[in-house]
Amino acid sequence: MLLTVVTVTTFAVLIRIVANPLSNVFQKQLTHRAADPLFVISATYGFLALVCLAFWSQLRFAGLPVAFWSCMLVVGLFAMIGNVFLVKALHLGDLSVLGPINAYKSVVGLIVGIFLLNEIPRWWGLVGVLLIVVGSYVVLATKQPQTGFSWRLFQRPEVRLRLAALVFSAIDGAFLKKAIVLSTPTIAFFYWCLFGFGFTIIWIGFTRRERWREQATLLVSQKSTYFALFLTVGVTQVASNIALAGMQVGYALALFQTSALVSVLFGYQFFNEKGILRKLIGAGIMVAGAVMITVLG
Repeated sequence: MLLTVVTVTTFAVLIRIVANPLSNVFQKQLTHRAADPLFVISATYGFLALVCLAFWSQLRFAGLPVAFWSCMLVVGLFAMIGNVFLVKALHLGDLSVLGPINAYKSVVGLIVGIFLLNEIPRWWGLVGVLLIVVGSYVVLATKQPQTGFSWRLFQRPEVRLRLAALVFSAIDGAFLKKAIVLSTPTIAFFYWCLFGFGFTIIWIGFTRRERWREQATLLVSQKSTYFALFLTVGVTQVASNIALAGMQVGYALALFQTSALVSVLFGYQFFNEKGILRKLIGAGIMVAGAVMITVLG
């Protein structure tokens, strides 16, 4: 039984490592075709919520504890904000840069653990933080000579948006784990879609009402790319839920960061982004740091 759980969890992590960067590719393609990030996220949530209805027998409303609903409200809100920030960042920046930046999620998890859980990292964890900082510098550095680390690198709009996205994502991951423990990965996935769709519709109602016809027309004209996005996001989130159900949040977040290497390769393959060798080296350093934080820290 233990072997089966480990195998399913490992398989879910591997699927997630590939599916998440691929979903970023489709998100970036859509924003380059005038798709609004908020509409992209809303359409994704809405489609996946409809698909969940096919599994109605595995869903339930009654009998779930109050803690589950409070967790899902936080997850829905934070996941929506994080995803919108992510798509905006992908529109502005290179996938081969923004993918590796996500390794900072492990740093966020470490900081949250110190203040909320009193989890003091050992020196290996601090070395992991240093590796992530060094790796991010390698990824973000240009060919221009530099005298040392420059915080101006983090003034780039796309980098700041990506950092904001991962902070929201790291926090919602902790609440999502608790919601999964209180229910099942399938039920948590359904309400992740439903609450996320509800929050995006409210946001659109207040700020984007005049654009819904234009965006609906674009959805129809780009239906193939949208469908590919729906599929990869759905696979990514299902795999994430299964992984979170089978391991600690910290371990899962660290393993997810190996997708940084895939993001760099996809950035080169789909968008002809430059400096790939340097970015691969930097992404590898960041991944090593993320693993050290959670496995050895």
